Amino acid sequence: MKARIAILGAVLALGGCATGSQEPGTIVAEDRFAQLVVPGRTTRAELLAAFGPTKSVRFDSGMETWLYETPAGAGRHTELVLLLDRAGVVQKMRRRPPYPTDPQR
Repeated sequence: MKARIAILGAVLALGGCATGSQEPGTIVAEDRFAQLVVPGRTTRAELLAAFGPTKSVRFDSGMETWLYETPAGAGRHTELVLLLDRAGVVQKMRRRPPYPTDPQR
């Protein structure tokens, strides 16, 4: 019985990998993002409460980048990149529209 459960768990784990490419960042509504994210004021806790966790990179300096995305049509996404300081406050925000060569998802 334990062997069957282990095999089932492995199949489910591998099946999740085969369903297609994973999204780089959490998908959010751009208008809501623009209303809620204010550099110098919005905190890590507010981001998590409003949009949930997403792909992030933490640097040795304590700074972090967080990546959210918003649909841009034709299966492409606009990147919304945030720079958070050591205290967890958004310091900068960058919006990168999709390039024509970006793959569709």
